[in-house]
Amino acid sequence: MGEDFYYVGVDVGTGSARAALVTREGQIKTTTEEPLSIWRPKPEHYVQSSTEIWQRCCTAVKRVTRGVQKNQVLGIGFDATCSLVVLDQNFQPVSVTQEGDPQQNVVMWMDHRAAEQAARITNTNHRVLSRVGGVMSQEMQPPKLLWLKENLKDSCWDKAAHFFDLPDFLSWKATGSLTRSLCTLVWENIYTHLNTHLDSMARSGSAADLLGSSLHVWPDFHGNRSPLADPSLKGMVVGLSLRHTLDDLALLYLATVQALALGTLHILEAMRETGHDISTVFMCGGLSKNRLFVQVQANATGMPVVLPDQMEAVLVGAAVLGACASRGYGTIQEAMARMAKVGRVVQPDPSLKSFYERKYKVFLQLFSHQREYQALMDQS
Repeated sequence: MGEDFYYVGVDVGTGSARAALVTREGQIKTTTEEPLSIWRPKPEHYVQSSTEIWQRCCTAVKRVTRGVQKNQVLGIGFDATCSLVVLDQNFQPVSVTQEGDPQQNVVMWMDHRAAEQAARITNTNHRVLSRVGGVMSQEMQPPKLLWLKENLKDSCWDKAAHFFDLPDFLSWKATGSLTRSLCTLVWENIYTHLNTHLDSMARSGSAADLLGSSLHVWPDFHGNRSPLADPSLKGMVVGLSLRHTLDDLALLYLATVQALALGTLHILEAMRETGHDISTVFMCGGLSKNRLFVQVQANATGMPVVLPDQMEAVLVGAAVLGACASRGYGTIQEAMARMAKVGRVVQPDPSLKSFYERKYKVFLQLFSHQREYQALMDQS
């Protein structure tokens, strides 16, 4: 690769660790991916191993830098899920399970063991809750820490000396620095096939979106993080039949995509109510590769959706951090302007405005009805 210079971006997701070799102009030269183990020792408990995560990151970085001299790599940056890593005073793993396996020392972001602790924190009405929408989600770190203190005091809490958000753990492993990030303090080919099938189902000249008029989904099958922060919510599907053809699968897929987009609108509306003025949606990550998902996000929110020029934008973002750490750019804004560029802008279809206004009303009623049903069943 000659004497060109590069940055490495590392992205640790739920089930894999990815790495990319990125040029100073933000162009990805090569990527790789390593799988990660997930353990579920009890219902709602999801744990991982920080040792394995780091090993997989190292393997991924070695692969993308193969054939590149060390002096050509100017910096490395990390991003990861908001999982909780627990280490002792010697920086060795401390188990977060009652079984006591020391390698299982990461409470994953989607671990819901701390529901009761999250509710107690919310009930304090502490002023810091205003920073997180007024409600403490059980997927945040404070309730998980409280759960460890109350349930694993001897085996975990008393032995622990370091609690890391996963991105901070990765930065510490790479640099030895305990400095914490302020930001952490505060689909496969089947989808392409279904997208094409929906196009064929739509009437000539009609948008596929309209096929979702009779099937509605409330998508919180694992509770709601934002804007409600309510882990008790369950998923809902209204309008199912006994049919099980490819058409029916495609329609259920469409209704789910629409529900996720309406969930985005729900968040945006909550932000508007607190004074935020939002006019554009920026999207990255795996779902930004799904043309139907992107278009429906634009149609449902009524806003343009901006996509990056590099589809693996999360990895480029991690490389931007590496560029800043190496002093390759004076500020993160300068690095972003040089390395992270706008690719395509997807505009909403104005003819669907009324359709999504009606569908959003149904969406909100699904939530309201779910709470009404639960209140009825909770009566003694």
